[in-house]
Amino acid sequence: MAVELPVRAIAPPARPSGRMDRIRWTLVDGRTVVWRNLMQLKSQPGELVGAIIFPAIMVVLFGYVFGSAIKVPGGGNYREYLMPGLFAMTALTSLMTTMLAVATDASKGVMDRFRSMPMARSAVPFGQVGGDILIGVVGLVAMVGCGYAVGWRIHHGILSALAAFGLLILLRYALSWAGVLFGLLVKNEETADQMLPLVFPLSMLSNSFVPTAGMPAWLRVISDWNPVSAVVAACRGLFGNPGVPAGHVALPLQHPVVATLLWSTVLLAVFAPLAIRRYRTANR
Repeated sequence: MAVELPVRAIAPPARPSGRMDRIRWTLVDGRTVVWRNLMQLKSQPGELVGAIIFPAIMVVLFGYVFGSAIKVPGGGNYREYLMPGLFAMTALTSLMTTMLAVATDASKGVMDRFRSMPMARSAVPFGQVGGDILIGVVGLVAMVGCGYAVGWRIHHGILSALAAFGLLILLRYALSWAGVLFGLLVKNEETADQMLPLVFPLSMLSNSFVPTAGMPAWLRVISDWNPVSAVVAACRGLFGNPGVPAGHVALPLQHPVVATLLWSTVLLAVFAPLAIRRYRTANR
């Protein structure tokens, strides 16, 4: 016979008085949460394997199956046109993976356990995002290797390439905060898993795989103002890959680097405070 224990309100831990002490407290506790998430990979290696295998599948599927039927604007190799889109698609998956991880922890009571411990409240969301970024970098490195294997190349030097990868990581970081918020709102592993396919249209409604010029006017507006289109266009320009927009295109695609920075800033400004607030007030 199961015994139902009384539920008691959890008192918040004491906070350091000084501002710098609170920041240091958050960073140290956040590092612990990151380490905990990385150590989980030892018992659940499927996530890391998926981060490495998934890019290879996408490169083969899109590059060789669909590539022969798609013409690159201005000419050029489709697989070089494709790779920045796949990089952006990988960054977008952070929203899904982080949401699922947070919802799983919430459904199993791990979040309540964290709240009962004398640790900084904002450290848990920071730790979740930090762990996702490290895993995402591993997946990005794997995808770069796959890209080189199928003929993708960087033509504009290492500094431009680092700038492109920096934009991808920045956008992934911003999207991870959205994943933390949605995971805390859902609080159920199965529900979060059912919602994962809803994210894929964000990558399909963009210039990741095909030019937006052939889309209906209303759909082209959505695609051109999609933050994924901005980061893809920025990466194509910085890598020196074909498909850089020219002529009369939407404003975000005329200045894709600036547009990516603005989109990332807006996403961070909206979702990071909401995620931290949701975590702090979840039991009230």
